[in-house]
Amino acid sequence: MVAMAGLVVVGGVAVAAGMWSVWARWPATPAPVAADAPHLPIVVAAETFTVAPGAIRMAMQRRPGPQERLDLVYAWPDLTPPRPVDPVTTGAIAGDRIASDRLPGERLPGERGPGDRVYVTIAPAAGALEPAERLRVLWLRYVRDMLEPAPDGLAVVEFRDGTPYQGEDLAWEENAPEKFLARCERPTPGRPPATCLTEKIVGGAVVTMRFPREWLADWHKVADGFSRLLVTVRPKAG
Repeated sequence: MVAMAGLVVVGGVAVAAGMWSVWARWPATPAPVAADAPHLPIVVAAETFTVAPGAIRMAMQRRPGPQERLDLVYAWPDLTPPRPVDPVTTGAIAGDRIASDRLPGERLPGERGPGDRVYVTIAPAAGALEPAERLRVLWLRYVRDMLEPAPDGLAVVEFRDGTPYQGEDLAWEENAPEKFLARCERPTPGRPPATCLTEKIVGGAVVTMRFPREWLADWHKVADGFSRLLVTVRPKAG
């Protein structure tokens, strides 16, 4: 029994030494950088984007190098990182979400923050078509026959009930959908304000901007802002 106990002790020491050796060689995960640090080069789907850390919603995403996706928020219309939320001045509890638990730029339902926000996601495109091409080969198959012309050459059309896009509408520049095209929630009484999504394929990645549907009344400004945003996160080489 003494010999067996000795073997157990020796085995335990060997295992502990092996684990320590593996742990010592394990690559450390880079710590998130501060929100006010310089712009970071971040790679999504083999495409490099340059992003201000203050615009990144998830602290764990505030590091350079490859990532699966990016979640961003910008103040509108200047497209700069929003000011940090102050838990002292923003105050209250909404359900079980208190102000100090919020992500940068996030607002509680019904709360008005310092200016408007646009939310941006950068993710792998996974072979998706450009939105204008998707309009021609896919979306127009699911819409109603009647188009509703909107101001300044914007066409708005409803998706039919029973289709994958039921309850949504399409809005695009009537003669040039590649310049502006958005898929929008249909306003519903008693529900949060409707939002729209506009996308752009950038190499192997897709950049999606989410904005309030009411901004369609000034869709030229939205289209210009999205173009400026793309230049901001993907500057030309050199």
